[in-house]
Amino acid sequence: GYSTKSNVSTTISGATAADLRGTTSFASATASSNVIYDGAAGGTTAASGTTTLGATIGVLQGTAATAGDGSTALTGAITLIASSGTSATGLVGNAQPADGDTLTVNGKTITFRAGSAPATSGVPTGSGVSGNIVTDGNGNSTVYLGTSGTPAANVSDLLTAVDLASGVKTVSISAGAATIATSVNQTPSSVGGGKVSLESSTGADLSVTGKADLLKALGLTTSTGAGNATVNVNRTTSSASLGATIADGSSLNVDGHVITFKNAPTPGTTGAPSVPSGFGASGAVVTDGNGNSTVYLQAGTVNDVLKAIDLATGVQTATINANGTATLATATGQSNSTINSSGQLKISTGINADLSITGTGNALNVFGLAGNTGNATAFSAARTSGIGGIAGKTLTFTSFNGGTAVNVTFGDGTNGTVKTLDQLNSKLQANNLAATIDANGLLTITASNDYASSTIGSTVAGGTIGGTLTSALTFSTASTPVQDAVAQTARANLVSQYNNILNQIDTTSQDSSFNGVNLLNGDQLKLVFDETGKSSLNITGVTYNSKGLGLASLTVGVDFIDNAASNRVLTNLNAASSTLRSEASALGSNLSVVQIRQDFNKNLINVLQTGSSNLTLADTNVEAANSQALSTRQSIAVSALSLANTSQQSVLQLLR
Repeated sequence: GYSTKSNVSTTISGATAADLRGTTSFASATASSNVIYDGAAGGTTAASGTTTLGATIGVLQGTAATAGDGSTALTGAITLIASSGTSATGLVGNAQPADGDTLTVNGKTITFRAGSAPATSGVPTGSGVSGNIVTDGNGNSTVYLGTSGTPAANVSDLLTAVDLASGVKTVSISAGAATIATSVNQTPSSVGGGKVSLESSTGADLSVTGKADLLKALGLTTSTGAGNATVNVNRTTSSASLGATIADGSSLNVDGHVITFKNAPTPGTTGAPSVPSGFGASGAVVTDGNGNSTVYLQAGTVNDVLKAIDLATGVQTATINANGTATLATATGQSNSTINSSGQLKISTGINADLSITGTGNALNVFGLAGNTGNATAFSAARTSGIGGIAGKTLTFTSFNGGTAVNVTFGDGTNGTVKTLDQLNSKLQANNLAATIDANGLLTITASNDYASSTIGSTVAGGTIGGTLTSALTFSTASTPVQDAVAQTARANLVSQYNNILNQIDTTSQDSSFNGVNLLNGDQLKLVFDETGKSSLNITGVTYNSKGLGLASLTVGVDFIDNAASNRVLTNLNAASSTLRSEASALGSNLSVVQIRQDFNKNLINVLQTGSSNLTLADTNVEAANSQALSTRQSIAVSALSLANTSQQSVLQLLR
């Protein structure tokens, strides 16, 4: 009678009819790295979270150098080319770079070009011009030499280009103009007293490769000739920095997310470029909010690396703010990765995936992730797995329409726990409830057909839901049943038919009289079996109209609305049927008594009638003949007896 019955529902991720517990749950585990050390003497002091990734700036103090005339001390103003090779204002002739010559600095390229630097409107998109230098913002620069008649670029310009490539200096580009500044905590290369001081950044060692004659003219090498020479400036480690320095451009791939290590100042800091749109900075980490990050080596620490790993594993999440910062938060139930007092990284795996870390450059080795032998190519650790998302949770229902209250615990199906849909239904059935689950894990608990008109959890019907599962998952509010108009119309017709039958029962009961006696309407019947009235039978009547049978009229919308209401009526009908059968049995017994007495009286009457007839209807001739025959038989008998006696006497005489 209802198109929709009252129900409550919730979705259990991954649940099936065979296993209601759902998707296997995971908890974060902790993976330990090898011990990492700081740069203190002896190499046995454990690193800490504040240990820096960068090291102490390396400095190469060149030898005293001169201009092309061989006597003028080298200064920053000495031009790279001059009108002659022996000029006091330019480098010596064999050292002067030509158009197209290059220097390679930490993998970046410095290109020398003849002529003047272009205006801001003439530089390539994304590049900027500052004086005689055009830079792309990524460490690659073009130095404009001018002409021999009008030299342009000088030694200071060249050192600035080197510092841009090494990360010592940074650049901000706007509308083709480049603003160059020294990075935070860095020292720019310089010339003093005729000597070049070549400075590395804190984030990377410095390597400069170029024409030997040029580098010799700067006092940086003793090599000569048109071939290349290389000048290296190495940093030094200390107790404040890691003992092993990480190479610029190295990376870690953590659960499919990339962490890149970059030798540069952190965007958004003083003199550094702004944080790119869509990214946010937190400490020395710039993240895209999706687990990919860049750790800037000049200011980064071990804690920044752990932060980036946590963003990749989902242990921490990042909210990107409009001002270019990132707000980090630890995910519910997770613990941030740390470094312990022994110098081991304690990396939280998170719950999204088992931990998997690969790397490029020397990142795995620096952070102790390359295994005991130091040559492993990956680092991995498994999460802690549980059994099902709702394992151990309870679900309760108070008694629903007089059923047995439910209290189930979800588990592996043993020791009274519930695992399958069938097991759950076996518990719910006793409480007039039933459960179903669809392909999406939607568990729906519905009132049974017997109580389709009841609302789960209502004051009248009961069935209030509870248990720890209701805290772990969100259940829908119990819906009210929706009537099926067609079915309810049919049930209303049944109510009408039933009431009509009750009226017929009443009429039949009233019309069941015989000879003025109605045993179905409360009358009594006395049967007398002899002429004295001493033998009799009293039969007590009953009132078997609809009320006497315990049957009441039904109400549309109340009775026959669901199976339970119909079953109540059936119970009354069965009771009435039993009452009728019992009374029929009693009347049948009385009928047997009456029939037996009737047969007895009939037989007695027949005997008396036969005797009477024999007395009043005798034949005299027959009786006379019978009397004569009887006399004759008696005479013959006497004669026979006399003869017998005579024979015995004769025998005795003979013997005598």
